Amino acid sequence: MSDSKSVIWVHGDALSPRHPVFLQASGAPALFVWDDALLQEWRISLKRVLFMYECLLEIPVTIRRGDVAVEVLRFAQEHSAARILTPSSPSPRHRWWCQRIAALMPNTTSLQLVPDEPFVPDDYPYDLKRFSRYWQAARNHVLDPRR
Repeated sequence: MSDSKSVIWVHGDALSPRHPVFLQASGAPALFVWDDALLQEWRISLKRVLFMYECLLEIPVTIRRGDVAVEVLRFAQEHSAARILTPSSPSPRHRWWCQRIAALMPNTTSLQLVPDEPFVPDDYPYDLKRFSRYWQAARNHVLDPRR
């Protein structure tokens, strides 16, 4: 069954076609926006960009670049969506984008975060700028044979 009143905003912290957001809004159009400012500010490597792009190829998603809030709201408007669904994230940058989208969107539209089972406990202060630092802290939990 298609959800014609929703769009899905996919971001770099949840690039899985099996994320619960796709079950909650089955058939809804999805969007990913390359955050130009973030790519430049964090100097994200071409290797990481390529990895993210390969993940995006497994998701039925429209890909754009630019100002995330502007593009997400434009996409919602193009699809006459009353609801924007996005995977939740511990990232401060994601929280900032959500606040900006909420501040700019019309009263007829809502933004809803869709949780997933955490990959690792979310009560640890992970460094989310570099995967290697994140993995260093997370691997013991992920590779724990008792899990």
